[in-house]
Amino acid sequence: MQGMSERAYAAHAGLSRGAIQKARKSGRLVLFADGSIDAAASDARRAATTDPDQQNRSKAGTARQSAMPERTTRSADNLAAPSISGPGDSSSYLKARTALTVYQAQERQIAIQKKKGVLIDRARAETLVFRLARQERDAWVTWPARVAAIMAAELSAEMEKTTGEAISIGTGVLQRVLEAHVRDQLAALADLKVSLE
Repeated sequence: MQGMSERAYAAHAGLSRGAIQKARKSGRLVLFADGSIDAAASDARRAATTDPDQQNRSKAGTARQSAMPERTTRSADNLAAPSISGPGDSSSYLKARTALTVYQAQERQIAIQKKKGVLIDRARAETLVFRLARQERDAWVTWPARVAAIMAAELSAEMEKTTGEAISIGTGVLQRVLEAHVRDQLAALADLKVSLE
């Protein structure tokens, strides 16, 4: 026999024999012609093809199993979980994977809120607010020209009833007065700032 048996390689890799059998079936082990396992080449192939998170969980499981008899002999004061470090340490990978998972969950939540109509695009909201403000301003700017003649006629009629004399209020004069007051009001409103934060 040139290489290791499944049982010997499982002890060498710190994994269960079932894990080694799965790795063999999936082609993650390098075998000699006689079917024995080439340990060095298999270690390299497993490291390249196995998710570091999965490797860490496997090693942690075997480390806990091997630490069990030792724990019973230690005092209750210094019981500590075994730590995994060295070449198999992938804490930065785990942190990055956790951050990615959190980011993806937040992205999905935002997409759901958009579909429900709870959340809208900020640029679109600003455009709509600006458009509405412009429409309101335009309506107020043109309002004096539309109502000046009607208001002049109504004021003239009301003054004639009150005084008994025919009084004529000029439409142009009333329109200029209304326009001046509307511009003042719009200038005051222009100072208002809309904040969408």
